[in-house]
Amino acid sequence: MSDFLFYFTLGWHHIISADALDHQLFILALASVYTFKNIKQVLILVTAFTIGHSLTLALSVLDVIRFSSKWVEFLIPCTIFITAINNIWQLDKPARGVKINYYLALGFGLIHGMGFANAIRIMLAHDQSIGMGLFGFNIGLEAGQIFVVSIILVLAYLFLTFVKIKQRDWIFFLSAGVFALAIKMAVERLPI
Repeated sequence: MSDFLFYFTLGWHHIISADALDHQLFILALASVYTFKNIKQVLILVTAFTIGHSLTLALSVLDVIRFSSKWVEFLIPCTIFITAINNIWQLDKPARGVKINYYLALGFGLIHGMGFANAIRIMLAHDQSIGMGLFGFNIGLEAGQIFVVSIILVLAYLFLTFVKIKQRDWIFFLSAGVFALAIKMAVERLPI
């Protein structure tokens, strides 16, 4: 149980810590198009990201795949600005844009999973149960993402209900901000 708690905490901090800005921005871009009335869709979206993240993480820990960390660190902000620009592009087509988000979450989760693979590969000792470590990490990751999404949905509720910001403007504002930060990150991480 202590292994599970250790890796759960590691997964939680992978999303919640100050060093997790790239993951937080990605979740913000994904969740910015939703409100509390879409809670089921948001939870499916978060789980799709976790599945993609978990699959790549597991394959990397088992040494089935390996990728250059420079390229992965560059691709992560690229996934963020693509998601943000998709939100802006889909502003007037909400039903279609929401469906695309599921594919973005799953596919881009694969790239985000590679970002932590080297670190967790080192942490998982050969004599430990890789399965329990990955399970604990992924449950912690999912819990952290749900926490971040909850904050985003509460803020959306407050701004849309009490400040009377239009949902279209809310999505544009968040997506444009995330886009700008992600472009800056991508430029700083160019693998040259």
